[in-house]
Amino acid sequence: MEEQIKEFLYNPTVGRLVAIFLGVFIIWIVITLTQRKLLRKIKDTDNRYRTRKILTFAGYFLTLVLITVVFFDKLGGFTVALGVAGAGIAFALQEVIASFAGWMAIMFGGFYKTGDRVQLGGIKGDVIDIGVIRTTLMETGQWVNGDLYNGRIVRIANSFVFKEPVFNYSADFPFLWDEIKIPIQYGSDYQAVREILNRAAYDLVGDYIGIAQETWKQMVNKYMIEDASTEPMVTLVATDNWVEFTLRYTVDLKKRRTTKDNLYLRILEEVDKTGGKVKFASATFQLVEGSELNVHLKNGR
Repeated sequence: MEEQIKEFLYNPTVGRLVAIFLGVFIIWIVITLTQRKLLRKIKDTDNRYRTRKILTFAGYFLTLVLITVVFFDKLGGFTVALGVAGAGIAFALQEVIASFAGWMAIMFGGFYKTGDRVQLGGIKGDVIDIGVIRTTLMETGQWVNGDLYNGRIVRIANSFVFKEPVFNYSADFPFLWDEIKIPIQYGSDYQAVREILNRAAYDLVGDYIGIAQETWKQMVNKYMIEDASTEPMVTLVATDNWVEFTLRYTVDLKKRRTTKDNLYLRILEEVDKTGGKVKFASATFQLVEGSELNVHLKNGR
């Protein structure tokens, strides 16, 4: 019995397994302590998230290196077999490899980060996690109107960034231009309508104008893009049925629906105060009565 125990303890394979166990334990202790120390000093949420992900990946990489080093002499006879198997594995796991490459592109290429609102293909939502293989979104829209969450969590392979366009609503410019169209009857006070729309816009979204303009200037310095105005703008066009006013304004991307609701309410209240000088238009359909038809029969026919 004692000889069996000694043989077990002095077995090289057992020694290597113990070395791997201790090495993995030390690696993850160091990774955990490093994460705690660094994350306390990093205030930015996005940088803190990236640091945690990179350190975790480094832990897995060091664990793999440790196992390879410990069993290096045992791998010599399997070099050719591993090469052939590696080719087959690479072909079978090409989507996984592409997703890993997509993760690298996302993390260091600036496609998007956690907290951004994006649209990947036909799926729109907020990024809540960026994994090595998949990106997780909290979905918006679908059966829910506007930009509100519908409760579904969607996971998309990171390889998607190489295949389809990536729409980012909040990367460098966290604002959107939105519009409201108001149909007004002919004969209304058009100048009063323009004043109502302008006043409502400046009262409800005026706080965004300065911030949006400064952010847009940074966009102009960074990209080859024209210097657009972020102030509210009212335009009109005459149609066959009414005069259509359009109010264009900038708004926080996550407050688009509530802002539009407040604007419509303010506009309706202001129009009611005009005492009939301004009237909304609507499509009406008039049914025309046909002419009377009299038929007289002779000789009983």
